[in-house]
Amino acid sequence: SGLKSWESLCHLYLSPSLSLSLSLSNIYIYIYSYKKYHALFLWFLFPEKENQRKMEITKLPEECISQIISLTSPRDASRSALVCALFRSAMDSDLVWRKFLPHDYHQILSNSSLQPSLMDSLSMKQLFFHLSHHPVLVDDGNMSFAIEKNSGKKCYMMGARRLTIIWGSSPQYWHWISLPASSRFSEVAELRHVWWFEMKGRIETNILSPQTTYAVYFVYKLRRHRYRFHEKPVTVQVNFEGDEEIHGEGYGRREVLLGPPKNKIKNMQQLCGAYRGDGWMEVELGEFFNDGGENHGVLILNLMEINAAVKYGIIVEGIELRPKAGG
Repeated sequence: SGLKSWESLCHLYLSPSLSLSLSLSNIYIYIYSYKKYHALFLWFLFPEKENQRKMEITKLPEECISQIISLTSPRDASRSALVCALFRSAMDSDLVWRKFLPHDYHQILSNSSLQPSLMDSLSMKQLFFHLSHHPVLVDDGNMSFAIEKNSGKKCYMMGARRLTIIWGSSPQYWHWISLPASSRFSEVAELRHVWWFEMKGRIETNILSPQTTYAVYFVYKLRRHRYRFHEKPVTVQVNFEGDEEIHGEGYGRREVLLGPPKNKIKNMQQLCGAYRGDGWMEVELGEFFNDGGENHGVLILNLMEINAAVKYGIIVEGIELRPKAGG
């Protein structure tokens, strides 16, 4: 009675971020809109007062608070639980975490390695954090799917079996092995020796999160006994199918060094692979923006080193696509 409709008020802001203000007598909630560049706070009108007043947060319906939190981000939602028990309960709501999951999450998981009984037993919040820490296999086990914990956006890794590896089916050059202790995939590719080192991946962008800048990473291990990868850069390329016809051959190419260099070179940290913390290394191949429009494209990812020298001592897990921070 006398309160503005909280539903219409909540939906005024498309991508707000939650910020909190604490005082001795009251706890108030504010909504900050980055797009509009000014603070907008939630307040209610009381008919008996001429002036607009902020309402004590403890008098708001819990569902109202859940609606508001669902308009922020997973990171801000988790922080809001520190305010009070009411916020903690509102933040745990399935209403909040269902909004943070990708809209097609159920379709993705129905064809994944995640057990249906496990999915049914988890709350939306538990499912969100399970997927942010435990990638699940899709595409007959040749790709993995996860979500980025701060944004809820999709992450995919194409396993080595989903890549086109030159001479990959020739046992004298490449050996397919199992590393269950460290790899999410049933098989990874180990290079025995080869002169022509090249692999390519393709992925349709309509399965990715829209309006998102993605970074592309090559994920691998280096054997103790290896040759050429610590001294010879690999040519990499990330572009959309058809880009070279428009921009010319070689569009988007760059060089990276997979192994640590023998001698320190200025700014070499920008070119070298780095350890991920899970026993694998990664190096960024490039980035791209996925607008998510109707005219989705096919992304082409390529690594190549074909100089006349033998190369060996690398294990390939795959190529990963992850949203960039703030993208």
